[in-house]
Order: sequence, then C-alpha cells, then structure tokens
Amino acid sequence: MRQHHDAARTRRHVLQQGLATATGIAAAIASPLSFAQGAWPTKPVTLVVGYPPGGQTDFAGRMVTAGMQSVLGQGVVIDNKAGAGGNIGTDNVMKSAPDGYRLLVGNGNITLNPHTYRNTAMADPLKLTPIGLLLTSSLILAVPNTVPAKNVKEFIDWVKAQDKAGKDIDYASAGPGSLTHASMELFRDRIGKPKMNHVPYKGSGPAMTDLIAGRVSAMFDAASVIAPFIKSGQLRPLLVTGAQRVPAFPDIPTAAEAGVKDFEVISFIGLYGPPGLPADIVAKSNQAMNAALKDPKIVSGITERGDEVGGGTPEQLAKMTRYYFDLWRDIVKANDIRAE
Repeated sequence: MRQHHDAARTRRHVLQQGLATATGIAAAIASPLSFAQGAWPTKPVTLVVGYPPGGQTDFAGRMVTAGMQSVLGQGVVIDNKAGAGGNIGTDNVMKSAPDGYRLLVGNGNITLNPHTYRNTAMADPLKLTPIGLLLTSSLILAVPNTVPAKNVKEFIDWVKAQDKAGKDIDYASAGPGSLTHASMELFRDRIGKPKMNHVPYKGSGPAMTDLIAGRVSAMFDAASVIAPFIKSGQLRPLLVTGAQRVPAFPDIPTAAEAGVKDFEVISFIGLYGPPGLPADIVAKSNQAMNAALKDPKIVSGITERGDEVGGGTPEQLAKMTRYYFDLWRDIVKANDIRAE
C-alpha cells in the first residue's frame, strides 16, 4: 500500500511540474502583444497530420473538421505529411507562420520522438502552442491464444519462468522507438525487467498479424487498434494502461487493479499550433474544437472505437505534453531505445 501511495505522489509531483510549465505557456499565450491582427480565419484552415490516411491520428483530425468549420465559418482541411514517425508533419507546423492557417494534429509521439531519434535535429514539442485535446486512448496489453496466461499475474509469472529457463519471449511493436515499444519497456521496468526480445514491425498491421498467429507473445497498442481482435476472440486482453477501465471493455482491469504499480500510459492526440500562435486564435480554435467534440455523432464515433473524447483547455494539453515528455525521456535513456 505504501508503494502505491509513493508512486501516486511521484506521478502527482511530475504532473505539478508539468502544470508549472503549462502555466508559463498560458501566460505567454495570454500576452496582449501576441494577439492577432484582424479577424481569423479569412480562408481555409489546414490541419497537418504526420501520418498516412486511415490511421488513428488521421481519424482524429477528420472527425472534427466539419464541426470546426461550422464554428469558424471557413473550410477545415487535412494535409497528410507522413514520415519519420510523425516528425515531418510536426516540423512542418513548427516552421509555419503563427497565423492560425496551419495547425498540427499531433499524437503522443511528439513527446517520445525527441528522445529516440538520436541523430536527427528534432523539433522541441514544448515550443508548440497547445490548443486542446482531441481524444485519448488507453493501451491494451494483449496476448495470442497460444500464451497460457489468462491474467496479468499469470503472464508475469510465465514470462519470468521462461526467462529463468533460458527460453525466449518475443514481443511486438509497431516500430523501433514507437509508443508500443516504449510502453513494453516501461512495463518490463515495473515488473522487475525479465528478459523479453523486442521484434519491431513496420506498423501495427503486420505486428497484429504475427501476434494473432502466435509468432510473438505480447504487444501493447491503442485500444482502438486492438479492439476488433479482442471482439473476435483472436487476442486475449490482460490490462489497460489508463487510470480507469475503458468503457468499451469494462471487464479489462487497469494495471493498478492488476497489481502493476506506477504504470499508467495514455495515448493522446491533441491540436497544436506553431510557436507564438496569438491568444485570440488559440481561444477561437479551442472553442471550435470543443464544439465539434460535443457532436453526438463524433462522440459515438470516438467511443465505439475504444477511445475517449478529449476537450478542455490549452493548459491541460500543455500539462499532458510535458508529463509524457519527461516520462519518456527517462525510460528511453534507461533502456537505450532508438528509432530508425
């Protein structure tokens, strides 16, 4: 019980540090000197997505375009600038003029990539202007039916027994340095670091194919990605990584409920502007985003996938961004995680 309270205090401390940063960002945003001149927008607004069409980040951006258009009175269009784990899209917005016409639909990789891309000059995500949270998704730890474990304790015991016997346990990820990779290394760290071999794939699709076939023994991925395979019985879920159970899968315990302490990971997608985005544009784009997220069709479209609706203030997104930036910095360094 004491360990649980210590872990909770540690997490609160990190979040408080993030809040201090968020407060500084908010103060900068609120500066009278930063206000835009004239009405905004007077032409279509582009939401840059650093991934191909069809993925979770692209989905999040497209879900809110119509709702934002109705508030802004201008078209809102998606521009997919895929590549380098989302870095190309992030860099594009980072270097854009702070006029509100190019915004970023960025996922949690913006907090991870600066630590894993060691040989590349990376954009600092803390310099982006936070606008608001689009959606969140807990990750799910899933195993194929070939793995004998029926719950988290049995899985941990099985992994440790295989390690002791000198047998290999392979886990999949959507790619080296990805959130799915870093999350498993964080999980290993929390359960005593038993040996598990990392098998990276080029995306979640091929990884899921081999996971279902039992060629690898475990994987973390977003609830919305794993959901179809859980529903079909092809994969067995063991835990969700958020603080609460996923509404779409109320029977899957959280990590804390399953006895894994200080292990909480949320995959998030937020709306950001370039550095120095004026406060009135931030406020109006945040208002448009929040209005879109109240549309019942959008709410059901998000929750039916296993995700949860975002919303809220720029300061809340700033705090989340800072928290995961710090968390992944420490995990990446401890486990020498590198992207390719």
